Amino acid sequence: MNRIVLICSCLLLLQGASPLPESLNPSLAKSPSVSEPNSSTLDHGGKIETKYDGFNHETVVTLKKMRVNCGGAKGLRSTLKQTCVSLVASLHCPGAQLDYVRYAKLQLVFETKDWDQRHPLEERELIVVADGQRLRLGRMRLVTQDVASDRGIDRMNEVLEVSVPYQAFNTIALAQTVEIKVGKTVFALQEKNLDALRDLNIRVKF
Repeated sequence: MNRIVLICSCLLLLQGASPLPESLNPSLAKSPSVSEPNSSTLDHGGKIETKYDGFNHETVVTLKKMRVNCGGAKGLRSTLKQTCVSLVASLHCPGAQLDYVRYAKLQLVFETKDWDQRHPLEERELIVVADGQRLRLGRMRLVTQDVASDRGIDRMNEVLEVSVPYQAFNTIALAQTVEIKVGKTVFALQEKNLDALRDLNIRVKF
């Protein structure tokens, strides 16, 4: 009889026992969330998107239109006068993959009230100096050149574009300082632009 009472008492004690704390119970330990945001993401303000182009059978990673500066920047050599310049860059990967880049594309967007700031055919040669290394990237082609009215003021919009080897883009993206010359127009990329190009570059696994 004493043995039965002892067994019952032990069962009651076990029933009322508190569970192990989470920190001591391996089965309850929390695993890291795969959706946790990456703390190393660069805060450059640019927008990057990846899309598959079924017509051209390629995957395109694009840094959308991003402002470089308006009328130059303090401490940087620039010939911009009342002109705003923006940058668009894209990496073109054949097929549905991001392991190999066939080529890169650069677009420069000029917005100005002065029609004399246009780039005629003979003034569209693109030269980039990346950390002192001079890259001659060929003649840019005219995509659009039109006039838009903003609050009653006409502004000329000009878009120039060129395709370049990925190696040239990679040199630009890894540089600490980048100056760009198109015809007589000279300006430098800002730190946020360089951060955005680096962010674009790490989206592929070349």
